[in-house]
Amino acid sequence: MPIKVLMPALSPTMTEGNLAKWHKAEGDTVESGDVIAEIETDKATMEVEAVDEGVLGKILVPAGTQNVKVNELIAVLLEEGENDNDMEAMLKGGEAQTAPAPKQEQKPKAEEKKPMPLAQQQTAPSGERIFASPLARRIAEQKNIDLKTVKGSGPRGRIVKADIEGGVSVSASSSAASAPAQPTGDQKVNEFGMLYTEIPNNNIKKITASRLQESKQTVPHFYLTIECRIDELLRTRKIMNEQANGEYKLSVNDFVVKASANALQAYPKANVSWADDAVRQYVHSDISVAVSTPNGLITPIVKQAERKGLKEISAEVKDLAGRAREGKLKPEEFQGGTFSVSNLGMYGIKEFGAIINPPQACILAVGAGEQKPYVDGGEIKIGTFMTCTLSVDHRSVDGAVGAEYLQVLKTYLENPAAMLL
Repeated sequence: MPIKVLMPALSPTMTEGNLAKWHKAEGDTVESGDVIAEIETDKATMEVEAVDEGVLGKILVPAGTQNVKVNELIAVLLEEGENDNDMEAMLKGGEAQTAPAPKQEQKPKAEEKKPMPLAQQQTAPSGERIFASPLARRIAEQKNIDLKTVKGSGPRGRIVKADIEGGVSVSASSSAASAPAQPTGDQKVNEFGMLYTEIPNNNIKKITASRLQESKQTVPHFYLTIECRIDELLRTRKIMNEQANGEYKLSVNDFVVKASANALQAYPKANVSWADDAVRQYVHSDISVAVSTPNGLITPIVKQAERKGLKEISAEVKDLAGRAREGKLKPEEFQGGTFSVSNLGMYGIKEFGAIINPPQACILAVGAGEQKPYVDGGEIKIGTFMTCTLSVDHRSVDGAVGAEYLQVLKTYLENPAAMLL
């Protein structure tokens, strides 16, 4: 009997995905374990392996189809000795339904463009639209003026009151300069006459936007900011990198991830998340690290970061970030986490507030290190300070808990040797 190939659920939360690419064509032989397609989920593009063998008899959902429901029939495999008749019999027998044709983006036709309000337009006998303000049209009617003979000086050549009363003289050059923009290629024109191109939102951006909007609207955020003097951290980093002889290279962010994890162990009241029935306090510090990719923001996780050294954390972050940008992360590598770190210091950003990554309760926003004067024992000195802002879910972490956590974090960042104990 022909084998149904269904849209797989590649993560616990996946309800639909985009069928990005077929690796097999109709008529190709398929072995168990062969990669047959690529599916774009909410966080990555993942390869789908065949679990059965046979010949790919028919592709029901073409490559490029978006929003394909989980368990929807996408293709049919024919076993040995079967042919198209067996496949058609199965499909017509009601055992499966052909997937709908892919949704094609409809390019607006000229005649389908949104019309201007009736008060702002007049149609000439030839069918050509004449754009005019309501007042100009009324004056033209009163003075029996044919709007076809009037050159408009308003936006996009619109006829205004001054044009009817003869108060504005428009030269050919200025008329050309104010002429409506003409789109070329993939460009379009909005209702204000502005040229633009559309960049389609992929699944990652759609899901990220949905979750961040939900977080900002439903999670009661508050923000706590602290300054950490990181001169000792920078000195320690320099020494460790010099001694590595090129084997590894630690970043400031590696120290932040390690400090965040250790601080959560030292102060576990902040290592929590909110649930309706209880606050969940986690045993390990699973640190999500925000990574910008061509497809959007993703947060791969350094699991049990409190048990790992700086060298191991550095290598793991580099590996996760690289595979995140290639869309090759596994679901368990970016789903979950107990605490997030978002660092924009490398872009020169001094301070910012990040949006909480549900279901987590905290996210640490890290700014750039900046040299400035400070007072120590009555003396003015110069130090390097880094601003850290903690975004907190007030349901599970109150102000005092967030403040005490930042004090512990500050201790680790200003005394990095304490991380090695």
